[in-house]
Amino acid sequence: MGVHQPLTEANRERIGRILAELGLPPAHPRLARLVAFNEAPGLAPLRCRFSGEEHRLTPGAAAAWSRLADSAAAAGVSLGLVSGFRSYDYQHSLVRRKLEAGLTLEEILQSVAPPGYSEHHTGEAADVGSTGCADLTASFAECPAFAWLAAHAERFGWTMSYPAGNRFGYVYEPWHWKWHPDPNPP
Repeated sequence: MGVHQPLTEANRERIGRILAELGLPPAHPRLARLVAFNEAPGLAPLRCRFSGEEHRLTPGAAAAWSRLADSAAAAGVSLGLVSGFRSYDYQHSLVRRKLEAGLTLEEILQSVAPPGYSEHHTGEAADVGSTGCADLTASFAECPAFAWLAAHAERFGWTMSYPAGNRFGYVYEPWHWKWHPDPNPP
């Protein structure tokens, strides 16, 4: 897949049903800032280097992740996948659990993409962790792993999606990185 494909009609309808169930109307202003994604087919399994947990990415993203993690390891930096591909249903369950815990949709949408709008659906996004660093927190930016990623990830096609003050309105997520394949490979 790699390059963002137009949303299929079936996925558009499916996302609409899920959002309606959550009470998020299609005209919600938050959705206007976001891009809807198809769920990625043909995912490759990867094991987190320090937890052993299995995650999935597209084959291209998985290969790029392995090169990135190997290069980091050679430099003495441990990188592990905390999260890879997420289905619409999984994203729906994340939002539903937070609603059941008493958070409002507005609070949730500052840190969790609505189902259909998560880069994780593409199979090309990774939440990155490292030993000795708290997972999925802004403090990841203070870890050696983040400094290494900031200096080297782009060489492997990875960029941080949600820096401070990002245009999508999400909180700063130094752990969330997306693979962008070269549209003109050699």
